[in-house]
Amino acid sequence: MAKLYFYYSAMNAGKSTTLLQSDYNYRERGMQTLLFTPELDDRQQKSVIASRIGLQAHAVAFNDKLDLFSYTKNAKEKQGALKCVLVDEAQFLKKEQVYQLAAVVDELGIPVLTYGLRSDFRGEPFEGSLYLLILAENLIEIKTICHCGRKATMNMRIDEQGHKVHSGAQIEIGGNDRYIATCRLHFNLGDSGPVRH
Repeated sequence: MAKLYFYYSAMNAGKSTTLLQSDYNYRERGMQTLLFTPELDDRQQKSVIASRIGLQAHAVAFNDKLDLFSYTKNAKEKQGALKCVLVDEAQFLKKEQVYQLAAVVDELGIPVLTYGLRSDFRGEPFEGSLYLLILAENLIEIKTICHCGRKATMNMRIDEQGHKVHSGAQIEIGGNDRYIATCRLHFNLGDSGPVRH
């Protein structure tokens, strides 16, 4: 029976690597998949999901306007044997798109695996993550650690000197130069740990 999955974590936990491994597992068994990645994530070339360890795969770039249910339904009609939908950076989904993915599961019978951050740099939920936490049948945490060794659950935005940033737009694309995963204690203290080069 198809289900909606939300694999969530703090930054740098290997979400994209896990997604690409899941995609590989389906394809290795001759099963067709459909991958989505946000158009606004410009760290890689457009329409590519890439991990920090060098894995990558082609994906459909989505924006706020893309109807994920209609796109998936059309892809299923063309491909026939579509077995799984995978979504990278799922925190950037809109509420309506999360409901569309739930409809992919319920009406088309295709499992949907989404991967994303639970919260932003202020400790507030992203819209996509909030509705995935509500609608997904399976919530799976991908764990990573803080510089102190505790489980990291928060995403701290930092400036060039490694100091915590307290304000700004919710969405600012960046990697290790802009964000660090921390435990709640060090997030609240604003302690990003040792200076990284």
